[in-house]
Amino acid sequence: MGKGRPRAVEQGVLGHSSTTSSSPGALNIPQAPVFYPTEEEFKEPLEFIYNIRPQAEPYGICRIVPPKNWKPPFALDLQSFTFPTKTQAIHQLQVRSAGCDPDTFELEYNRFLEDHCGRRLKKRAVFEGEELDLCKLFNAVKRYGGYDKVVKEKKWGEVFRFVNLVEKISECSKHVLCQLYREHLYDYEIYHSRLSREKPVKKCKKGMQGDRKSAQGSDVSSSKRRRKNSDGESVKVGKPEEEDDFDQICEQCRSGFHGEVMLLCDRCNKGWHIYCLSPPLKRVPLGNWYCLDCINSDKDSFGFVPGKCFSLEAFGRLADRSKRKWFGSACASRLQIEKKFWEIVEGTVGEVEVMYGSDLDTSRYGSGFPRINDPRPPSIAAEVWDEYTASPWNLNNLPKLQGSMLRAVHHNIAGVMVPWLYVGMLFSSFCWHFEDHCFYSMNYLHWGEPKCWYSVPGTEADAFEQVMKNSLPDLFDAQPDLLFQLVTMLNPSVLQENGVPVYSVLQEPGNFVITFPRSFHGGFNFGLNCAEAVNFAPADWLPHGGLGAELYRSYHKAAVLSHEELLCVVVKSGYDSKVSPYLKKELLRIFTKEKTWRERLWRCGIVGSSPMSPRKHPEYVGTEEDPTCIICQQYLYLSTVVCSCRPSTFVCLEHWEHLCECSPSKHCLLYRHTLADLNEMVHMVDECNLEHTPRSRIPRRQFTSLKESSAMTKKVKGGLASQAQLAEEWILSSCKILQTPFSRAAYINALKEAEQFLWGGLEMDPVRDMAINLVKAQKWAEKVKDCLSKIKTWSGDSNNNVKVSLGDVETLLKVNPVPCNEPDHLKLKAYAENAMILVGEMEQALSTFSHVSLAELEMLYSRASVLPVYLEESVKLADEIASVKVWRESVQKCVSEKRPAATEVDALYKLKSEMLELHVHLPERELLLDLLGHVEAWQTRCSEILKGPISLKEIEVFLLESDGFSISIPELKLLRQYHCDAVSWISRFHDVLVNIQEREDQRNVIEELTCILKAGKSLKVQVDVLPLVEVELKKACCREKALQAFSTRMSLDFFRQVMEEASLLKIENEKLFIDISGVLAAGISWEERAKHILETVGQMTEFEEVLRMSENIFVILPFLHDVEDAMAMAKSWMMRSQPFLLSTHLTGHASSCFMKVDILKELVAESKLLRVSLKEPEMLQRILEHCEAWEHDVHSLLDCVESVFNMQAIDIEIMNGLTERIEGLVANIKRATTAGLSFGIDFDEIPKLQNAASALEWCLKVLSYCSSAPSLEEVESLIENVEYLPALFSSSILGSSLLNGARWLEKALRVVPEPYRQKRCKLNDVKKVLDEAQRIKIPFPVMVGRLVNAIEKHKSWQEQVLAFCDSKSGEQSWSALLQLKELGEFDAFHCMELDLVTSETEKVEKWILRCKDVVGSCLGDVNPLQSALLKIKHSLDRSLYFYENSKGCSMEKLCVCCCTDSEEQELLACLMCKDWYHPSCLRSKLANTSSAKESICPHCILMENAVTSKNGGRPLISGGKRVELKILIELLSDAKDFFVRVEERDTIEKLVEQALACEACLTEVVDFALSYLDKDLTTISERLLVAVKAFSVSGVYDHHSSCNLESALARNSWKIRVKRLLEGSQKPVIQQIQRLLKEGLAINILSEDHFIQRLREVKHIGMQWADHARKVASDSGAVGLDEVFKLITDGENLPIHFEKELKLLRARSLLYCICRKPYDQRAMIACDQCDEWYHFDCINLHKPPPKTYICPACEPLTEELLPNQNERSSSTNDAEPWTPPPQHSESKKRPNKVTSTMQQKMLVVTDLSNILRRSSEIDHLWWRNRKPLRRTARKRAVIERLSPFLHNSQ
Repeated sequence: MGKGRPRAVEQGVLGHSSTTSSSPGALNIPQAPVFYPTEEEFKEPLEFIYNIRPQAEPYGICRIVPPKNWKPPFALDLQSFTFPTKTQAIHQLQVRSAGCDPDTFELEYNRFLEDHCGRRLKKRAVFEGEELDLCKLFNAVKRYGGYDKVVKEKKWGEVFRFVNLVEKISECSKHVLCQLYREHLYDYEIYHSRLSREKPVKKCKKGMQGDRKSAQGSDVSSSKRRRKNSDGESVKVGKPEEEDDFDQICEQCRSGFHGEVMLLCDRCNKGWHIYCLSPPLKRVPLGNWYCLDCINSDKDSFGFVPGKCFSLEAFGRLADRSKRKWFGSACASRLQIEKKFWEIVEGTVGEVEVMYGSDLDTSRYGSGFPRINDPRPPSIAAEVWDEYTASPWNLNNLPKLQGSMLRAVHHNIAGVMVPWLYVGMLFSSFCWHFEDHCFYSMNYLHWGEPKCWYSVPGTEADAFEQVMKNSLPDLFDAQPDLLFQLVTMLNPSVLQENGVPVYSVLQEPGNFVITFPRSFHGGFNFGLNCAEAVNFAPADWLPHGGLGAELYRSYHKAAVLSHEELLCVVVKSGYDSKVSPYLKKELLRIFTKEKTWRERLWRCGIVGSSPMSPRKHPEYVGTEEDPTCIICQQYLYLSTVVCSCRPSTFVCLEHWEHLCECSPSKHCLLYRHTLADLNEMVHMVDECNLEHTPRSRIPRRQFTSLKESSAMTKKVKGGLASQAQLAEEWILSSCKILQTPFSRAAYINALKEAEQFLWGGLEMDPVRDMAINLVKAQKWAEKVKDCLSKIKTWSGDSNNNVKVSLGDVETLLKVNPVPCNEPDHLKLKAYAENAMILVGEMEQALSTFSHVSLAELEMLYSRASVLPVYLEESVKLADEIASVKVWRESVQKCVSEKRPAATEVDALYKLKSEMLELHVHLPERELLLDLLGHVEAWQTRCSEILKGPISLKEIEVFLLESDGFSISIPELKLLRQYHCDAVSWISRFHDVLVNIQEREDQRNVIEELTCILKAGKSLKVQVDVLPLVEVELKKACCREKALQAFSTRMSLDFFRQVMEEASLLKIENEKLFIDISGVLAAGISWEERAKHILETVGQMTEFEEVLRMSENIFVILPFLHDVEDAMAMAKSWMMRSQPFLLSTHLTGHASSCFMKVDILKELVAESKLLRVSLKEPEMLQRILEHCEAWEHDVHSLLDCVESVFNMQAIDIEIMNGLTERIEGLVANIKRATTAGLSFGIDFDEIPKLQNAASALEWCLKVLSYCSSAPSLEEVESLIENVEYLPALFSSSILGSSLLNGARWLEKALRVVPEPYRQKRCKLNDVKKVLDEAQRIKIPFPVMVGRLVNAIEKHKSWQEQVLAFCDSKSGEQSWSALLQLKELGEFDAFHCMELDLVTSETEKVEKWILRCKDVVGSCLGDVNPLQSALLKIKHSLDRSLYFYENSKGCSMEKLCVCCCTDSEEQELLACLMCKDWYHPSCLRSKLANTSSAKESICPHCILMENAVTSKNGGRPLISGGKRVELKILIELLSDAKDFFVRVEERDTIEKLVEQALACEACLTEVVDFALSYLDKDLTTISERLLVAVKAFSVSGVYDHHSSCNLESALARNSWKIRVKRLLEGSQKPVIQQIQRLLKEGLAINILSEDHFIQRLREVKHIGMQWADHARKVASDSGAVGLDEVFKLITDGENLPIHFEKELKLLRARSLLYCICRKPYDQRAMIACDQCDEWYHFDCINLHKPPPKTYICPACEPLTEELLPNQNERSSSTNDAEPWTPPPQHSESKKRPNKVTSTMQQKMLVVTDLSNILRRSSEIDHLWWRNRKPLRRTARKRAVIERLSPFLHNSQ
């Protein structure tokens, strides 16, 4: 097959369906190839693409133009198709700031300022009158390479577009922006860049080789680590923990494990493992770290938001408007469109948003290609529809074509398996991306404007990504997975400048575009179009699919499908030769990776494994949901790792260490295929290759190296062992297990141990075979035991017991050879033999035809019932017995039955057949045969009757004779049925004849008679009434025609025909036909009269009477239509003339409701053509004459109005007469208007009259203001109404004069002072207005007088203000100033005195309002303010009272907590401080404490328990709802400048004096407490208690004093805790001492203090002893036991408890072997007689050890070596101290079994922590009461007698 005709550049690509002219290479981008396949080449899409791939893939994209005859129809209905859209902001695809969260940026920026500049951001940067967004500015400069590069390349204009999206910016603004960045952000940029360049210190736990101190000492990542426990140690996981047990949970994997690599966000404090991030981090970053949620702002996040739903028609209109907006109606070239698009993308045009109907699932919205299940539109031919439905180029068929890897995918994946539809408009875009899993993609453009594509080849994908990251660094920092989101474009020219090849394609309607694997592509639409796209995967895609899966894994992105599962399914489902090379390569990669990781897990200690549950449908991908890795989100098809602590959590093999912190031995490997299975798959692919190549077969095991398997080793007990060695050992031990008597525990342990081998390769086949044998043997043995147990426990009396089936027993006994050693199978065999004997007897009884009695059968069944083995033959025997009994009962019932036809004949024949099958002879056989003889005789008689013609009478006689027969015979039944049918038919006919002529449903009668006639002809019995049915049927038809004439109008001829038929049938005298004849006569009479009326012109009543008569005649009348036309014409004329006739009685105001004069004239002319004589034409003639007379009168009245408007001279005298004249004109105009409206006719003169009336009324309104003063609103409304007056009036002399007067009135009213008017006029402005009054023609004396009065009031108010200012300071009260302000609002113009009064009043009011805000936030209600201030003063009095009482003053009986000292309330005295409290106050104070003793006050509880609140502050001394002293001082300072006396200011001055006095007393107490160093804490506690009480009741709060008091209380609390710890009954631990010392340093406890000196002394003594103890515990016996015991005694007497060190010393005191050394990790063996342990090297023993070992002390070689009893007793004098017995974990008794293994003899090597872990309180008790043992610790001299057994070197 050829490859078509490729062309790199195509001319005229837009010529077919676009209004856009072509200009190839618009951006100098090379064109990708275009292919033109022939019809033959076009048949197979995958084959054609395979052939063109070498030429097209280097471009990453190509275009395919189908043959001209390939024109698929568009399958969607354009009228009903609706779809959702997305809104695309094209201007932000490239030029957008990162969606940074301004709060996070501000937090990080302020931290930088504090840490490196020592300041915070106090004032905001302002640029062009608005606050500058520093976050966006920083990211914008970062986008263009930093400050230095932006300055060098002069990019500040581009930077500004990021910040403000404005097209142009001045040079001055650029300079200012540069300076602002330099001032605020340049240093931060340097700091940020330095952090990025520095290499972080590796903080992962696996990377630290024991250097734990250095890691803890570093504070680089202190905020990112999981928090420690109270002792400063990392939390160790010893058992499975729930999420709530962790102090921090990873937001991705929801695990709290691995806290050492947990990153904590420095803003939201949420945690992520560094390996859970996307993409993951290799190390903890330097500096502060923020999660993506905190970095990316929800407000500024960019994406394509869902838009409206459109129909295709509405979307097309929108697209057309958009294109006309940009390019008009002219033809735009490709160069113009591409240039404009990239200008928009680069942000130089402005904001542009378009709509795009993208990613439309065709399974929901429909496909553009024909599909099998879609309805076919009528416009498309069926053969065309079927042709393109099955076409391989139909995108619905492409993914599952032969040769496509996606054929194996079961479910339909939208966009991958199911095409997506795209409806675009101009500039709608698809951004840079490559396909999911690096699939191929095919896009077909159905219709519309072209689509422009850009592509980067897959080989340049890495270079493309790097250029994107370099060009858009801020976007990638905020969103590292930006390219997965399809929302970013970059100009292809930028890629070309950086050396990345880019190619272009212009897709026309009807063209395909192919994109190749991992080729980045993007583009946009030239206008309205519709395209469809889908993915596909030919064989050469497989390597790219593997690469795509690894990309998903590295970015932690969820995959669409499992690549490993797809490979395995393809191997098993079959493939062609083209697939094999790619498939083998991918399978080898997967096999190698899986083998490497499984072996690594084995070496790390993961030995547990289990196969996954098999698939129900393994031939398809995706039939079942696989679990996903919690770290990388990938499907776990081949294998996964789980742990018992998190059973529902899975990880892949690469991330097994991140699952939890449990030991690897607790982990389990789950696998779907063994390595041998995977190897077999590779072998299958290779065999497929060999079938096509003439080479010899490759050995099956070539893919698994036995050397590699044997070289795979790990540490085991005693050294290193390979997997092969361990497997061989396991096989040997398993063989022994099969030979020994069956033990279920041994089998389970062996199978558990085999799990570490079962997943392996072909070399582990013996292990798998042995494991299968073990499983089979275990199942067989367990079944044998189970069967025998059921046989023994079965009892015949119990219904719940279940017997063992003989078949199951035989199945177990047939196994040969026996799988394992199970003795019980012999007992089972004996039971089986007994059962077989009974089975033989039952088979003989059931198979013989001899006369066996029923009793004999029942005896056999009873024997089988008591047998404990279930026999299937017993069921047959029981069935036989039951059948015999049932048959006998049935025969007896049939013979004794007397009811007629009660027994079916078939039942008798059935009993006869059952009789032949019975093995028992019964007497009922003869009775049954006799009964069957009678039946056959009756059957013969019935058959003879049925053969000839049947008469009704004959059949009735026969049936009467057979009534007594009890057997039901079919022939007799048939005769009865024939008789019944005949009788029923006759009955039906007689029922129809009842009242047949009176029925109105004659149609039903016809149907019934027709059915009866048909049924009568089919009867088997002859009847006599059949001819009568035909006659009645004809009569019914005639009646039906008559009824039809009454229901539907018919012609007169139809009526005549019906009457003729009735006469022939002799039914014309029926009532129905008599009525028909009457209607016929009435119709003929009406026709004659109507003809007469039409020929002569008559009155309206005559026509109406004729029409009324026609309504009663139900016949079609020929002349009725002519009469109706004549009547309709007359009524139409009457209706149109009616409005004119009634117009004299109507009055209207809307001319649209009136008639025209021209219509009136037309009606008068038409009245002469009427054929009906009427009186209305004369009336219309008179109305027309009246209208003409009214028009003449109106014209003269309008002339008078015009003369008034044009009056030349106007003065006071003329104005008086003018008002009367205008009023008269207005009255005349209204009368004329009313008269014109009464006609109901639309006259042109009526609007003129109305305009004239409104103008004259306006004049009267203005003239009325000469004698009264209007309001400003009235005058403004009057001036506004001038616009609605006629232009003739505005230009007249009278109109202009009145308008000038109205405008002067408006000025005068505006200068008059009003209380709430914001703007006031000056006195000079008022005088100018008075002067203008002289110049206007219209006088307004009332308004002039009001202005003069206002001036006098203003001057009087000024004099009052001057008098107030000249008065003495004590007389200037606040109330007087308020009165002056209120009076000035009504009387004063704008002047200096008004400003003075207003400013001073506002100053005092603001100060009082501030006071209320301050006091109200503490006390709530502050009305009046003075009362609240007095309440605060009272609290200060009580505070001073406490200080004075502490100095020896008398104490009153008052409550400490509240200010209400009522004598009526009960008081309680504190038991400790003796102060008084109300019970209610005491309960409220104790509500938040743990104490429930109401007789102790909260202050004493605070001092006694030394507790603080959780947030670090003390609840009784915090600020709470109190006024701060600093604020009171500020308020007092602000009130110094008041020149009026304010009462509240004096009260605040007294408050400040009292608060300063309280502060002085508190300072004295605190200074004394902070300098106190003595041991006795009584005095200082009492004084601090007084200070706490005084501070808690004070209504004024001082932060500095509060901090000092907090510090003093903290030190006192610390001293109390130290004293309790050291003097308590329980010894403290060293951690408590260290913690208190650390706290003391934190709160600055003086080094001379008694308690800190005491702590240091105790710590020094304890640490010295602990260091010594640890050295002795690890000296391997260098120090004697006496010194060890002394050291233990010293430790027990220390003031600190060292539990760990004491356990080490006690373990150190246990000695072993002849060398009398403590435990030192060397291999040891125990004596079977004395249980003493010996080192292998000390007794010259080598591995493997003997099964039984007796030490030399218990069994010497010669008698010389055995010391006598006296020597033993004497040797004790110089022996070492008694050695405590070692604590063995194993029993000291010898095992009973002879087959003890060497593991039972050898010492299990454990570390020292395991020995310590076994210690208990019993060990401690024994140590206290220890006694000498049987064997003592001898000196070295005595043990030297055993020297022959030692090494020669010794």
